[in-house]
Amino acid sequence: MTATPPGGRIDETLPFKPVHIAVLTISDTRDEESDTSGAILAERLARDGHVLVAKALVRDDVEQIRSQTRRWVDDPSIDVVITTGGTGLTGRDVTPEALRPLFDKEIEGFATVWHMVSYQSIGLSTLQSRACAGVCGATFVFCLPGSNGACRDGWDKVIRWQLDSRHMPCNLVEIMPRLMER
Repeated sequence: MTATPPGGRIDETLPFKPVHIAVLTISDTRDEESDTSGAILAERLARDGHVLVAKALVRDDVEQIRSQTRRWVDDPSIDVVITTGGTGLTGRDVTPEALRPLFDKEIEGFATVWHMVSYQSIGLSTLQSRACAGVCGATFVFCLPGSNGACRDGWDKVIRWQLDSRHMPCNLVEIMPRLMER
């Protein structure tokens, strides 16, 4: 039995299509061993039937974030990039500044839904997050905060459902083949 998504349903008569995902942790303090947020995302996406194609960790540096994301966006085997970290308000938090210029289209609704979900977990503290998402070429990019709770909420309550090809009334997987239409 499949879990029920908030505000939608899963059509069990449709086939599930695994999505190829890369996870990028952005942090000045974490290393591969202490990267719990990246590990949570990797575990959850695999649990839900998707494929972890790549995983990396870079410093809170605009050029490092852009460079790694560009490599993945240019790789036709990667459908989605999920970043964790660098979305706060401190001077070192530069993920939105690094990635928004790469977006062909920003997914404004993601930030709205993210804050609704986050508010349920952390209340008004959600206003300190600049989580965002966009489309870069044929790749979806989601930028989540770096906390474990934010990664759990972001995946379990938002991203997971839009990357499930059976989610109705619509999902992001069904429009992937049309992202490059002009």
